[in-house]
Amino acid sequence: MRKLTVFNHISLDGYFTDKDDSLNWVHKENDPEFDQFVQGNAQSGGELVFGRITYQMMASYWPTPLAYKQDPIVAERINELQKVVFSRTLDSVSWQNTRLVKDNLADEIRAMKQSGGKDLVIMGSGSLVSQLAQARLIDVYQFVVNPVVLGSGKTMFDGMTDKLQLKLVDMRVFNNGNIVLTYGIG
Repeated sequence: MRKLTVFNHISLDGYFTDKDDSLNWVHKENDPEFDQFVQGNAQSGGELVFGRITYQMMASYWPTPLAYKQDPIVAERINELQKVVFSRTLDSVSWQNTRLVKDNLADEIRAMKQSGGKDLVIMGSGSLVSQLAQARLIDVYQFVVNPVVLGSGKTMFDGMTDKLQLKLVDMRVFNNGNIVLTYGIG
């Protein structure tokens, strides 16, 4: 069975987007070790899972010449990977290797997890994270804690009504101040 992993940046105060839905606060201090970590994640990644907002943001950047110039390894890999976007409002998707699913989020993820292939990775997509966490369909939570306090924004778990107990399985500290925390289901 394929695993479903969440990979998201969060601020010290627990937000994954700021009050303007922006990610421009993500800590970008040069750190070759962190860059290598991100590239390794991209190269080992499986099928990517997005909601509409994250899909549109990613699809507007990663296929561009600028992305290939700024981060050629990640750009090449992310464009090659299979992707699925869950959206009730999109009518079509144009990013290569992407399919659109308009409904039945939990049922579709269950079916995807049962099918063969590489693991599934959610990036961004807070509304998907909260729905799938509530349905207990996420196996691994990987958070990059950035050394910044936003004061307000959105959390990945808006709308959660049940307690979610997690267990720390790995932690890694980088010179740029980022800490990667990996949790499994407790």
